[in-house]
Amino acid sequence: MELILTHFPELSETQKQQFNQLQEIYTFWNAQINVISRKDIDELYLKHVLHSLAIAKVQTFKPKTSILDVGTGGGFPGIPLAILFPETNFYLVDSIGKKIKVVNEVIAALNLKNVKTEVIRAENVKGEFDFIVSRAVTNMEDFAQWIKNKIAKKQLHTLKNGILYLKGGDLTEELKNFPKATIYELTSYFDHPFFETKKVVHIPLKKR
Repeated sequence: MELILTHFPELSETQKQQFNQLQEIYTFWNAQINVISRKDIDELYLKHVLHSLAIAKVQTFKPKTSILDVGTGGGFPGIPLAILFPETNFYLVDSIGKKIKVVNEVIAALNLKNVKTEVIRAENVKGEFDFIVSRAVTNMEDFAQWIKNKIAKKQLHTLKNGILYLKGGDLTEELKNFPKATIYELTSYFDHPFFETKKVVHIPLKKR
């Protein structure tokens, strides 16, 4: 929890309480339905919560913004971002029902009013979104196909509407067909060895 306060000191009391509850909630539900690796649950705030919040270092979401989290798994990056941006609308989807069950329990325990969820494949999602976020669910070529035609036309932010993707390693080959991609190294924001190879990739997309 100290990690979060160090990098996001402007949290309200409600946000502090919500972030503080995450360890207990996830420890309980992860024992019932495994959505986080056993070795990672003790480092929840570093490897999952702070990692998710890296997107907020790249782009602050405005009120009424619409964000789609594809392949949310246990609720990452969507839930930490939803706590940080309570006036932004988040739609968390995953094709695996038991993962969404856990996400729903976390949302209920935190009393988050700005999040909706669905068990659905990304390709079948209806609607338009300012940004589509995800955490390394697949390669970028496939991901871009999954979410094409889901980007809102109206621009509200500094960054152009599109993908904000958490990914690690050398992305040269993977991004060769995305010349407009911008890579943000997470070591620019977080001084910890875990983030040495981690990145946020922004790819602007136009509605076709």
